[in-house]
Amino acid sequence: MGEFELIYRYFSALGHGPGVDLSVGDDCALLRLEPGERLAVSVDTVVEGVHFPEDMFPEDLGFRAVAVAASDLAAMGARPLAMTVALTLPDSDQLWLHSFSQGVAQAVSEFSLPLVGGDTTRGPLAICVQVMGALPLDSALLRSGASPGDALCVSGTLGDGAAALAVLQGDFTPPEGFEEALLECYLRPRARLALGRELLGVASACIDISDGLLADAGHIAAASGVGLRIQPELLPLSPALAGHAERERVLRWALSGGDDYELCFTLPPGSALPAGCTRIGEVVAGEGVDAGIDLEGSGGFEHF
Repeated sequence: MGEFELIYRYFSALGHGPGVDLSVGDDCALLRLEPGERLAVSVDTVVEGVHFPEDMFPEDLGFRAVAVAASDLAAMGARPLAMTVALTLPDSDQLWLHSFSQGVAQAVSEFSLPLVGGDTTRGPLAICVQVMGALPLDSALLRSGASPGDALCVSGTLGDGAAALAVLQGDFTPPEGFEEALLECYLRPRARLALGRELLGVASACIDISDGLLADAGHIAAASGVGLRIQPELLPLSPALAGHAERERVLRWALSGGDDYELCFTLPPGSALPAGCTRIGEVVAGEGVDAGIDLEGSGGFEHF
C-alpha cells in the first residue's frame, strides 16, 4: 500500500470541523479563526521505546499520542481547532494502521480536533502530532504570571501515569480492582481542555504535568520569578495509590513520575477553586520548588 492510499484509506475522513475550510487533499489545510482570536500551536513527538512500550496496543497509542499533544492546548486555555499527524512507520501494516486510526478517530471526537493533514515516512516507529487552537487576542494561560500569595493547585490525581507504567513493566501490582482504572490513566489520558478554558482569565499561571510535578512546576517558578512551596500531605492521590505501603515510592510517582497530563496552576487570593481540583501549596518570594522532602531521582523526565 502506497503513501497516498494509506492516508486516504485511514485518515482522510477525520478532517471535518467548524473551523476547517479545507482539509486533507491539498498542499495545505485552510483553517478559520473567529474575529478577535489568535492561533495557538504546539507539537509533540512520541517515539517507540522512549515514550511508550514497544508492545502497546495501536488503538491506545493513537488516542494517547493525540491526548498528550492536546494537553498543551489545555495548558494555554485554547479552544481546539485542528491537528496534523506525521507518522514514521517501519512498514505499512494494514491491521496496525486500522487499529491506530481507530484510536486517532476516538481522540478526534473527544477533543474536537479534526485531522487536517500530515505526513508518512518509513523508519523506526514515531508519531508527531501538531495541534492548533484558538485564543482571544488579549488572553492566554502562561507560565509567567504567578505572584507571592497565590495558591498552587492541580487538577485530578497525581502519580497514576507513573504507577501505571510500573504495572506495564511488571514493577507494581495495584490493589485488587484498581488495575484497569490505573492503566486507563496511562493509555487514555484526558487532556483537561474544558478546565483550561475555565481557567482562562482566572489563573495567574498554568502548565500541564507531563514530565513530573516538580519539573513542570519549576517552569512556572522560573518563568514567574517566584518560589513554589508544595505540601506533600495535600497531594491528591487515587484510591489505587492512597493505601500503598511504600509512601516514598508513591510520593516519587506523584512528584516526579510524569505522564499525568493534569494541569498545575496558580490562583490569585479570593479565586474559587474549580471542581475536581486541589490546592497543594502556595507561591512565595524566592525561586525554585520546595516540597519539604528529598527524594532520590525526583528531577522529572529529561531526554538528554
